[in-house]
Amino acid sequence: MPERPSFSSPDTDPVTPRVPHARSEPRVTERELRYRGYRFTCRVAQPEHPTTEPLVILGGSSQDRNSWVRHERRLAEIACVVTVDLPGYGDSDFLPVEHGMDFLAAAVHHMLASLEMPRVNLVGACFGGAIAMRLAQQHPSLIGRLLLVGMARQLPRDYAEVVDRWREQVKTGQLTDIADELVTRFTAASGAEHVRRLSAVARFLRREFLDMDEDGLTKWVEHNERLVAHDWYRTEPMPPVPTLVVTGEHDILTPPEESRALAAGLPLAHFTTIREADHLAPVERVAEFAELVARFCSEGQWHDLDFCHPVESFDNRPVPA
Repeated sequence: MPERPSFSSPDTDPVTPRVPHARSEPRVTERELRYRGYRFTCRVAQPEHPTTEPLVILGGSSQDRNSWVRHERRLAEIACVVTVDLPGYGDSDFLPVEHGMDFLAAAVHHMLASLEMPRVNLVGACFGGAIAMRLAQQHPSLIGRLLLVGMARQLPRDYAEVVDRWREQVKTGQLTDIADELVTRFTAASGAEHVRRLSAVARFLRREFLDMDEDGLTKWVEHNERLVAHDWYRTEPMPPVPTLVVTGEHDILTPPEESRALAAGLPLAHFTTIREADHLAPVERVAEFAELVARFCSEGQWHDLDFCHPVESFDNRPVPA
């Protein structure tokens, strides 16, 4: 899914974090990498005493490696946290549309090899979820736990048509029209009274798009072309690792029933929705989302969190003969 903003500029978070901050700040470094000639950069937040495998976050379409700093501060207590501007995104090299999910998953694999991380817990948000699934299918031994956010098995039915229109609107400078449409597609405007921070997030989403420079717009157009030019989802075997599929209860881009259907077809999966949130749940409920990730990845008590609806579980692993 074409997740929009980076949301790297934090608004005041009205919710008291449930995941405590690390007693000492993690050591943050950046690593510039190249894969098949394309330069890209990852951010690594290394705590002094991690208690579980490294946590790799693959964000949505135009989210960059700094978009998860507010979550990173909470998550670095339990794990080394890795975020990345893959080729074609953030300030990494432009990536032509001919390269799809397989290329991006291979770039993540190259990154993990370079960081000497043979096994990780993997979080994929929307577009990042499609890459995460492809990586899990191609390199199952890498995955300890998998968390998919705002992910479905198919793009919206009208997406190819929308991409064609957006391309022309960018050429003719109709950026305000695109920004307005992004807000209506990504936020649950009709349920505004039920979604935390909806107005602030919608304003930021709109402003982020309108403030994009020429390089960012070029990459954004190419990204959307990439989504319709390549397989979004493949029905290939997934590793039988603990998997959590989650989205906001008011998500209209990847509705809960579609995320639930995705979970129901995985070998060892759970599904839930986050209360008072939509497709942008990780931004609207930062502290709660960070707690859910931290508890799931550290095998803590996460099934009965009061900000989530009851968890459904699916076990489709083959029965031993």
